[in-house]
Amino acid sequence: FTISLMMGTTITISSNHWIMAWTGLEINTLAILPMISKSHHPRAIEAATKYFLVQAAASTLVLFSSMTNAWHTGQWDITQLTHPVSCSILTAAISMKLGLVPFHFWFPEVLQGSSMITGLLLSTAMKFPPITLLFMTSQSLNTTLLSIMAILSAALGGWMGLNQTQIRKIMAFSSISHLGWMAIILVYNPKLMLLNFYLYTVMTATVFLAFNSIKVLKLSTLMTAWAKTPSLTAMLLLALLSLAGLPPLTGFLPKWLIIQELTKQDMIVAAM
Repeated sequence: FTISLMMGTTITISSNHWIMAWTGLEINTLAILPMISKSHHPRAIEAATKYFLVQAAASTLVLFSSMTNAWHTGQWDITQLTHPVSCSILTAAISMKLGLVPFHFWFPEVLQGSSMITGLLLSTAMKFPPITLLFMTSQSLNTTLLSIMAILSAALGGWMGLNQTQIRKIMAFSSISHLGWMAIILVYNPKLMLLNFYLYTVMTATVFLAFNSIKVLKLSTLMTAWAKTPSLTAMLLLALLSLAGLPPLTGFLPKWLIIQELTKQDMIVAAM
């Protein structure tokens, strides 16, 4: 399954044709499903079912948008997405794959039903192919729709995470919030979005692996973890602060650059 996961990701990120990109996304989805439902717990099976339904719907929309574009323009090339309806459908489809607001409801539920390592894969590796597709089609996407979803994701990811006691759900809302930051800068500076994604992946991997090592699933357990593993808990504190974007830690850099880039854009004029 891990090999299939790598293969699906590689096919998507190296493809020029929409059908190949869709095939890679499908292989990815099918490879991660047994990993989610591995524990045979009813919650894990429910998470796998939810994940399958959402990803299948999103993949169908990706295929539909590319077919609509091919129907009107005769082009199957990923970079040649020019039809406005196709652009809007693709923006919605990839947002659904990633879990941007308002298509975010599945993500915390699926993460809560998975183990920590599967949760790490869902938050990082499974986001890479859709992010690559966004990068390749960044000039074609519906800017207004993407900006609205990005602002809502950054805001709701922060607010809804405040109300949680389960570690995995908090990490899911953190992921939604970070995706909002990536989506807002995508149209203006795609390379900055990739930098943000790489740093986010490194920090999230650190946090998930630390949680996995100290066997923490709830905030109440985390409060007593200091006594057992003081050094690892101190590292975890720094990683969490970095993920939150506190200067002078690494996580502050992408947010600073994104805000700097956004101040150069006449966004109000563009929206009007």
